[in-house]
Amino acid sequence: MAAPKKKKVITEDVIVSAYTDFCLTNAKKPNSVYEFAKLNNMDETDFYHYFTSFEVLERQYFVTMFAYTLELLEKNEAYQSYESADKLSAFYFTFFEMATANRSFIIHLLKEDKNPMKNLGKLTKLREVYLDYALTILEKPINIDQETVVKIQDKVLQEASWLQFLSIFNFWMNDESPNFEKTDVFIEKSVKASFDLAYNIPTQSIIDFGKFLWKEQMNGMFSKS
Repeated sequence: MAAPKKKKVITEDVIVSAYTDFCLTNAKKPNSVYEFAKLNNMDETDFYHYFTSFEVLERQYFVTMFAYTLELLEKNEAYQSYESADKLSAFYFTFFEMATANRSFIIHLLKEDKNPMKNLGKLTKLREVYLDYALTILEKPINIDQETVVKIQDKVLQEASWLQFLSIFNFWMNDESPNFEKTDVFIEKSVKASFDLAYNIPTQSIIDFGKFLWKEQMNGMFSKS
């Protein structure tokens, strides 16, 4: 007598992997959770155990990348003793190394809709966790005891850092250099220039970063669709 077949174990990773494969193979998301579940021999309830919709899955995808990036950094003992600029650089390098390993799906997600704002909306949850992270590593350029001013200063630092993160994201998406070497240069110059601007008198690093941006604009890096 044949033994009963064991039910396929459905995990969050299994669902995300299947969804990634479907999107990249068909250049679109599934028509419904029902269709997706049936194609992957799972029940709808298996999907809903982790996600309430495909949109939630997509937003969570970036949060998971973020969490795994921090997990890798925390395992590095040297990271704990880094200065703020070095911590931020380490985060960017690690995050975009991971992004490169999943580049096809990320490009699909962030260029899927003709409306850029809808694509940007997929980063809303990533923005939340990133702002919290930025607050823990960015030092205040001015020490002020007044609570209201401190909150404003924190908010400015967080939002400026998020805009920097988005600018790196945009550059990486359009980078055509071998092994995305120009993205590495962009990260180095961007972080150095931003810290010089926030914490010191503007220096040569800001000029260097400006020249780098101008050169890439002239090469059409930001004009690609």
